[in-house]
Amino acid sequence: MPELRKDPITGRWVIISTDRQKRPNDFRLERATLIGGEYCPFCAGHEDMTPPEVLAFRPHGQPPNGPGWDLRVVPNKFPALQVEGNLDREGEGMFDRMNGIGAHEVIIETPDHTRSLATMTEVEIERVLWAFRERILDLKKDTRFRFILVFKNHGAAAGATLEHSHSQLIALPIVPDFVREELEGARRHFEQKERCVFCDIIRQELAAGRRVIHENADVVAVAPYAPRFPFETWLLPKGHGSRFEEASRPVYENLARMLKSVLQRMNRALENPSYNLVIHSAPFSDARAEYYHWHVEVLPKLTRTAGFESGTGFYINPTSPEEAAQVLRAAKV
Repeated sequence: MPELRKDPITGRWVIISTDRQKRPNDFRLERATLIGGEYCPFCAGHEDMTPPEVLAFRPHGQPPNGPGWDLRVVPNKFPALQVEGNLDREGEGMFDRMNGIGAHEVIIETPDHTRSLATMTEVEIERVLWAFRERILDLKKDTRFRFILVFKNHGAAAGATLEHSHSQLIALPIVPDFVREELEGARRHFEQKERCVFCDIIRQELAAGRRVIHENADVVAVAPYAPRFPFETWLLPKGHGSRFEEASRPVYENLARMLKSVLQRMNRALENPSYNLVIHSAPFSDARAEYYHWHVEVLPKLTRTAGFESGTGFYINPTSPEEAAQVLRAAKV
């Protein structure tokens, strides 16, 4: 069973996932597995190559775990965490550990191996967002879980090992430190000014316009003022809300439109980059969280982090957000 172990100095938790164990010669830079046709487990007709689905959108009501689907969600075949069991928190001398209990699921976004999120229709992208919502709402019922992360690795440089378009969802029994830092920053701003820091960012960026990439009725895409990575882009709902799964249908519709626009702009301007996409949403263990504002971050993988970043936590970004926004604005779609 996987384990969660706590660093006694920093308080950082790590997952020791022995089910994903690699031998020393397995640790090498890998390319995304370029498999298709009869070998891809995510292609239509290969449903027996994945664990049984936990959700599927089937327009004509075909039976589960067979062809005829538009989107499927399945447990990860090699999960970082395990659903079955108890947390069993315990001390080991000065150290703290618990069982690696959680959920790890794969959202197969399309039956077509050649499609990507950028080339899918707005309706198809919105379907992916609704799948995220349905799985979050279902997993929130499990009282062992405190936080759910939804993310997408696109391309080998971003960590993808299969090229068929898919996203992942991991439910955790703890709130990660990185998430806590963002929550605490938002909480401090709210306590000092009685305003949401993200709402303030939206107002200021829309007024200035320099870092705005695109906007529609419900969502604005901006290059953040202090980006860690070149062409880092935030998709911010204009209406305040702390949790992704509580958004309204019009917001999902416009988020789908914005995602398609931003990804197409990146493909055109940056020649189809690898990227990570992460949904930032308040933990459901925090009952109110009115100080937080959910959003989506798209992080193109154009540079590599190295010793300086690992040793200091500082990021060196060779592209200003003002230049990045100008380039993406000019990349017409």
